[in-house]
Amino acid sequence: MKLIRHGAPGRERPGLIDADGVARDLSCVIDDIHGQTLGPAELAPLARLKPRELPSVPAGTRLGVPFAGISKFVGIGLNYRDHAAEAGMAVPSEPIVFMKATTCISGPNDPVELPPGSLKTDWEVELGVVIGRTAKRVSEREALEYVAGYCVVNDLSEREWQLERGGTWDKGKGFDGFGPIGPWLVTRDEVPDPQALSLWLDVNGQPRQRGHTGTMVFGVAELVSYVSRCMTLLPGDVIATGTPPGVGMGMKPAPQFLRAGDVVTLGIAGLGEQRQEMRAAAA
Repeated sequence: MKLIRHGAPGRERPGLIDADGVARDLSCVIDDIHGQTLGPAELAPLARLKPRELPSVPAGTRLGVPFAGISKFVGIGLNYRDHAAEAGMAVPSEPIVFMKATTCISGPNDPVELPPGSLKTDWEVELGVVIGRTAKRVSEREALEYVAGYCVVNDLSEREWQLERGGTWDKGKGFDGFGPIGPWLVTRDEVPDPQALSLWLDVNGQPRQRGHTGTMVFGVAELVSYVSRCMTLLPGDVIATGTPPGVGMGMKPAPQFLRAGDVVTLGIAGLGEQRQEMRAAAA
């Protein structure tokens, strides 16, 4: 299934995408899509529905984050060898784990306000892994059984705050709007191999990132297992699994960063696409 939440910010309603790509409303079936609805037993009745019998969502309706109640937004750094090389950093021997503030989370197509004075806001297309069952010290062999599904994440990053102001990555990763998620939560049954997905990102229509999850340093199962040994993962938690090469700070002959008016489009095969317009900080 491709699950969505649609409507104005703070008033989103549950829905899904049918086989014809039409958004359907699920309000008559469930109140919302959140951690408590992402377990196998809770998803099974939704999978048995006949989507064409559900009301359609008006075209042009805003899509929000496809599930609510995210308690943790975990990031993984330098998880593609080519990205580590362009950043001038060593390939990690263990996953680099950081946190993105939950207040940075936004809808997949919501505009992004650049932080006041920002000169180094960068883009990062990433595969998001959504937890479906409480995961605590799970084995790599069993890890994917704890996954509800997958989504597109743009791990927007302000590089000055991330790398030049004390070395704490979280600061540059957590600005408001720096965590677009969606448009869909694609359930695990539709993604038999999370290491077989292509990723892409363009800025103003110009190609920037092209990658494949098969080239991750640490695969999805290893990441879920590893992070679950650092912290208990709850249903609805998100792990952003790292970005392929092509980010702004790695561009040659000089880095390029986002400015007001720039438009970022990105997507992952089978998981949908996002679009964000960059806007100047409010006075």
